[in-house]
Amino acid sequence: MINLTKNDKTRKNNLKRCREKGIVIPTLEQMKDPNKIPAEVNEKLKNVGLWDINPLNLFRITWKNEPKEKGGLFGNVNFIEFPSELTGVKARIIGIAGRWFPTGAHKVGATFGCLVPSLVTGNFDSTTQKAVWPSTGNYCRGGAFNSALLGCDSIAILPEEMSKERFEWLKSLAGEVIATPGCESNVKEIFDKCWELRRTRNDIMIFNQFDEFGNYLWHYEVTANAIVEIFEQLKTSNKKLSMEGYVSSTGSAGTIAAGDYLKKKYPSCKIAGAEALQCPTLLRNGFGGHRIEGIGDKHIPWIHNVKNTDMIIDIDDNDCIEVMRLFNEEEGKKYLHNNGLDEKFVAALNTAGISGIANVLAAIKMSKYYELNENNVIFTILTDSMDLYGSRLTEENEKQGKYSHDNAVKSFHKSIMGASTADMLELDYYAKKRIHNLKYFTWIEQQGKDLSELNAQWYDEEYWTKIAAQAPEIDKLISEFNKDLK
Repeated sequence: MINLTKNDKTRKNNLKRCREKGIVIPTLEQMKDPNKIPAEVNEKLKNVGLWDINPLNLFRITWKNEPKEKGGLFGNVNFIEFPSELTGVKARIIGIAGRWFPTGAHKVGATFGCLVPSLVTGNFDSTTQKAVWPSTGNYCRGGAFNSALLGCDSIAILPEEMSKERFEWLKSLAGEVIATPGCESNVKEIFDKCWELRRTRNDIMIFNQFDEFGNYLWHYEVTANAIVEIFEQLKTSNKKLSMEGYVSSTGSAGTIAAGDYLKKKYPSCKIAGAEALQCPTLLRNGFGGHRIEGIGDKHIPWIHNVKNTDMIIDIDDNDCIEVMRLFNEEEGKKYLHNNGLDEKFVAALNTAGISGIANVLAAIKMSKYYELNENNVIFTILTDSMDLYGSRLTEENEKQGKYSHDNAVKSFHKSIMGASTADMLELDYYAKKRIHNLKYFTWIEQQGKDLSELNAQWYDEEYWTKIAAQAPEIDKLISEFNKDLK
């Protein structure tokens, strides 16, 4: 459960800080439905850039931002449908796009879900404590951004092998940036750094995306609602459509939580967790390193409702890099256009970053496995865009040489059309339990969690629904906080 008990003394400190900085905090309901945002906020947003360090951008933590760099308001959910000509499957594959969040990635929502409940209750003191954001990429970006908007100091932790764009941007925003050894798979090194900070500092509060249920709840509420809205719109023109799948890289297991809501609303929906074949943690209890940035692994996140996951799909990171080049190099775009894809659509493919590409490839594999048809829909997540990975294209050109027409043919036919049902596992009861049991080694032995809670996650039917049920209470606390600001 998310701790929603009030600490009145600290809460007063946070009220004073927010009052001084003119901060008003949006509710989860406003993030789901920006029509509920006050008119005076909309008027002010017309002069604010999407990435500006301005508290008004808290109201842009939504999937429904107008796709503009500055002055945009709100509209429909931003998404891309990947046609059969590109995917090679009949199923309709739709990716909702994180590109138009502040920071260019949807993790800014997850960090809001973790920080704000602690801020409005007074369990975190924005005047004396630093918010620590341990991350494999975009989470610490979102955390540093939200900290700045909410008047908090922050510490960002991420692996040293992440893209240089991430480090350069963080250095301009976070109070401290700590690089830990390894790549996105080296999560334990991040956890070890957190323990070091706990032992040596008394001015911090750690918001660990892998065990913070605010991460789970934000996606359960906001991300799932965005998907439902798109699906119900599509059904108005085709009553035969069925929601058959939701694919999400497991990462911190926040985004995959949207699947819990979708399965509740659409029982036909199967939840698939995607991961890198080079680090097959869920598939084979494996380990390793990979290049699908942002999906930390070699453990099972505490907030992953494993019992509700139906399938594991492993993706070769080489295929992600090949498709990244196909979608973004001029020869690749030319090849796709010459093969019948609309030029405007091809230009929009940079909306998918590396992990978004992995999710799309996993959706293709899922469609092939279940032999889905044109009335079946799979939703997935484009967590960020190629705006954050320009250096990776440069590196590939330096290593592999200039991308050519022949490269495009190979990338398309091998990495997309050649996607197979290998390296997948449909989970039965004990396959799920095997994965759930892996939590023991990280969270009980290493991180000191309670064994009885681990068992409750599996056996208590109300464990996960109680977390989801906290959303109205959080919105009430936010509204009370805003009222006390006046």
